[in-house]
Amino acid sequence: MAELTIPTLLAPKSVEDLEDSLRYDTKVKVAVDGVLRGKYMSKAKFLSAVSSGFGFCSVIFGWDIHDAVYSRELAISNRQNGYRDVLAQIDLSTYRRIPWDNDVPFFLVSFLDPISLKPICADPRGVLRSVCEHAAEMELTCVAGVEYEYFNFKETPESAAQKKFTQLQPLTPGMHGYSLLRTQLNQGFFNDLFDESIKFQVDIEAHHTETGPGVFETALAYTSALRMADNAILFKFLAKSIGMKHGVMPSFMAKPWGNLPGCSGHTHVSLKDPSGKNAFAYSENPNGRLGAAFEDTKFLSQTGEQFLAGILDGLPDVTAMLVPTINGYKRLVGGEAFWAPNAVTYGYDSRAASVRILSPPSVPAAGTRFEIRVPGADMNPYLALSAIFKLGLRGIAKQMTLATPPISTFQNDPARKKEASASCQSYAIVMLPRSLEEATARMLRPGSVAREVFGDEFVDHYGGTREHEVHAWNQAVTNWEVERYLELV
Repeated sequence: MAELTIPTLLAPKSVEDLEDSLRYDTKVKVAVDGVLRGKYMSKAKFLSAVSSGFGFCSVIFGWDIHDAVYSRELAISNRQNGYRDVLAQIDLSTYRRIPWDNDVPFFLVSFLDPISLKPICADPRGVLRSVCEHAAEMELTCVAGVEYEYFNFKETPESAAQKKFTQLQPLTPGMHGYSLLRTQLNQGFFNDLFDESIKFQVDIEAHHTETGPGVFETALAYTSALRMADNAILFKFLAKSIGMKHGVMPSFMAKPWGNLPGCSGHTHVSLKDPSGKNAFAYSENPNGRLGAAFEDTKFLSQTGEQFLAGILDGLPDVTAMLVPTINGYKRLVGGEAFWAPNAVTYGYDSRAASVRILSPPSVPAAGTRFEIRVPGADMNPYLALSAIFKLGLRGIAKQMTLATPPISTFQNDPARKKEASASCQSYAIVMLPRSLEEATARMLRPGSVAREVFGDEFVDHYGGTREHEVHAWNQAVTNWEVERYLELV
C-alpha cells in the first residue's frame, strides 16, 4: 500500500511514545480544519482520548465562517439531532509544537460518526484522506505543493473593524514583486514568517514580495497531499498569529481590491508510482513520447495525459470546491475567454492557462507536474486537492484522452476561439462558472461529475453550505449599490 501522508518529525508511534513526548506538558491544543478551530485540553483528558477519540460539537458542520447557522439545515448538524457531538479522532502523525505559543503541543483531528464510526462525509481532512486511499489502491501516491499570495495590512482585527474594513493601510506602498528592498521595511515580520514556519514543521520553498501593496507570496515545500493540505491550512494560522505579534493583519481574501491583482492559491500536483518515480514523467526519448496528443504534452507519460484529461473534463463541476467564496470569482472575471483562469484551458509552461504543464525541457523529468491556477488564496486546501486528484484519478481509470488542444492553439489562431458548434465541437472553449451561485448549481445538478466522484452525501452537504453563502450575499446591500443608486435613481 502506498503511503498516505508524511508524519511530522518525532511524531509518536504509540501511546507510550506520546506520553513520553508530553511528559513536561500540562495542556495540549487540538484543531480542526477549514477555518481552523480547536481548543486546549488538559494532558490527562488528551491522553484518555487518544485511543477512543472525544466528543466535539457537530455545529462546526452546521454554521458558516461567522458562526451563523446555515439558512437551510443540513444532515450532519441540525435542530432535529440536537446539534449532537461527533467523534473527534486525534491524528498522532500531525504532532508538532507551536513555537510562538510557549511550545504547546499541537495535533489535528478528523471526525467520525459517533454511531457508525465511519468518517463524516463533509470532514475536509477525511475527504482528502479517502482520495489518497483511492490513489493508494491504484498503487499511486498523491503529492502536492501550494503557493499562497496574500495582502498584509498595518492593522489589527480591532482597527479593521473600527474602519469598517475600508481605508486599510497596506504594509508597504506600491507594486514591488520580488523586491529585496521592500522586505527591509518589515524585516522582523517577513523573516519570522519563514523562521517560525520551519519550527512549526511547515516547510517553505520560497518566500518573497509579490505585485501589489504589501503583498507576499509563500511557496510551501512539496510533500504528500495530505501533509500538504495540513501545512497549507496551518500556514494561514501561522501567518495570522505571527502578524498579531507584529501589528500586521495578513489577508488571504482572493480579491480585496477591484483595481489590484487578486491573490492566488496555485496548486501543484503529481503522482508517484510504487518505485517512487514520478508517474507523469516521460524521459525515454529526447524528442518526446510518440503518440502524445499534442506538442505541449510530448514529455508527459500516458498516465499524465489521462490525469490531465480527467481534470479538464470535470473542472467546471468542481469549481465550487476550488473557489468557495463569493469574492473568489471576482479574481476570475475579466480578460478574453481563453485567458486563464476563467476557462478550461491547459498549456506547456503557460501561466495563461487554467492548468499549466511543467515538464521537460523547463524542469527535470522528476519535477513533471501540473499547476492548477484556478484556486485563490481563499481555498480550503483539503477540498481543492481532493477535487483535483479525484478528477485526475477518474481520468486515469477511464483512460480519458484530451478533447481540446492546448491554449497556444487559440492564441496562434484566434479564429478557433469560438463557442461550441456542430462544425467545431473539438475546439469549443468551455467556460468556468462565473459566480459561486453558478458553480454551486452546476455541482448540485443531477449527474454532475462532482456527484460521480464524491457521492451525493458530500455534494448535498457542501452544496448546501455554498447555497447559504450565496443567500447571505443576495441579502446584502453593498457600498457600491448605495453609492451608485441612492441619489440618482
